[in-house]
Parts: sequence; structure tokens; C-alpha cells
Amino acid sequence: MAKLSVIIITNNEEANLPRCLKSVDFADEIIINDSGSADRTLEIAREHNCRIIETEFAGFGCAKQAALAQATGDWVLSIDADEEVDQQLRESITTAVEQNDAVAYQFNRKSQFLGRWINHSGWYPDYLIRLFRREQAHFNDAAVHESVEIKGAVKRLEGHLLHYTDPNLTHYFRKLNRYTSLSAEMLLKEGKRFKAHNLVIKPWAIFVKMYFLKQGFRDGIHGLVLALLSSVHVLVKYAKLWELQRR
Repeated sequence: MAKLSVIIITNNEEANLPRCLKSVDFADEIIINDSGSADRTLEIAREHNCRIIETEFAGFGCAKQAALAQATGDWVLSIDADEEVDQQLRESITTAVEQNDAVAYQFNRKSQFLGRWINHSGWYPDYLIRLFRREQAHFNDAAVHESVEIKGAVKRLEGHLLHYTDPNLTHYFRKLNRYTSLSAEMLLKEGKRFKAHNLVIKPWAIFVKMYFLKQGFRDGIHGLVLALLSSVHVLVKYAKLWELQRR
């Protein structure tokens, strides 16, 4: 029977990790790649018999590839610590691993923002490749918004990957600061140059896309706040690129 490995990267995830690990307890092995957690993350991982490696964080793509390199299963499920596999997806994954009729599978992620499930705004549906044959997959080295590169056919599975992102605004702004710094550094590394319109047109375009074109208004006040904050995210990213270039 094919073996399933789960890979998770962590940094101070004690609030999320128990829920995540419980949802993937059907796997043959769980590998945690931790980058300097100072809370109970590693203790929780040991309680769930996870195999732990510790590496210095060099971007999300590199961190996930390091975890993938330690996997021994025929199949690998990549999941973030703030995500949870629902019952239907759990059954779909088990069946897919047994049938082995594709190289990789994508499934729908549903995200919760400030306590509400977002059903529009460009956040849903959100199909991602997260289950794949180990020997036919590789993560790119993107510092943020990484992706897995697949060689072969990709199919879809039923069920949801539940994403508990940003339970409060304090968490959102903490993550915004980290992600915008990583994104700005990545743009600079790629040779992208700052242009003044990046601070005006792109943030406004993101708001229009999310709130109007993707019907974020149907998500109520949460959709409005999400669209506004997403435009701020873009503005801060390019402001940081401008700052990096000035140095």
C-alpha cells in the first residue's frame, strides 16, 4: 500500500498546530520543519510523534522543499499549520493515494478572516495543488507565495482545506509586515524596479478587483475590510521596494 507523508513548516504555531495535526493523523508520517519557534510548537509536535527538523528560515519555498526532502512516502500532502483537512477531503485523499491515478491533486481551500468564512472576494473558490507524488514534485524557491512544480497529470479532489487565517487585526498586521518585506526583497532580487504608479494604481486595482469584480461586497463588512487591507498590503509592498532601492 502506498505511504503518505505530511509536511508542515512552523514558527510559533502552538495555537494552530493541534487542530492541524489532528486532521492529518491518518498519514504514515508527519514531518515538521521549524524555524526558531519560541513557544510550545515543538513540544506539541513531539506529543504527536512528528519527525522534526530545524532549519533557518530562507523563504517559504526553501522551507517547504527542505521538509519535502525529508519525506519518505510515495505521496506527500503539504499543509500549513493554520489549515485543517475536513472529513470529506480526508476521505478523498485516502482514496486518491490508494487509486494512484494521477501525479498530483488539487483541492479547494476555504479561508476564515476575522472569524468569518469568506465566500467571495477572490478568496473562494481557491484551488491549490497540495497532494502529489514525492518523486515528481519540487517547490520553487520563492520567498513568499511559493508553489509546487509538478511533472504530470493533475486532478481535483472533493472536500475542503479549511484555512484559519488572521483571527484578529493584530495577527493580520504582524503577518502583513513579514510578507510585504519578503515580497519586496523578492522583487528586488528579480530585478523589478519601483515605479511611482505602483503606489497608486495597483492598490486601487486590487480593491476594485476584490470588492467589485470578485463580489467582495457579498461578504459584508468583512469583504470591505479585506479588500481595503489587501490594497494596503500592495501599497506597503511597493513602498518597501522603493525603500530597498534607495539603500
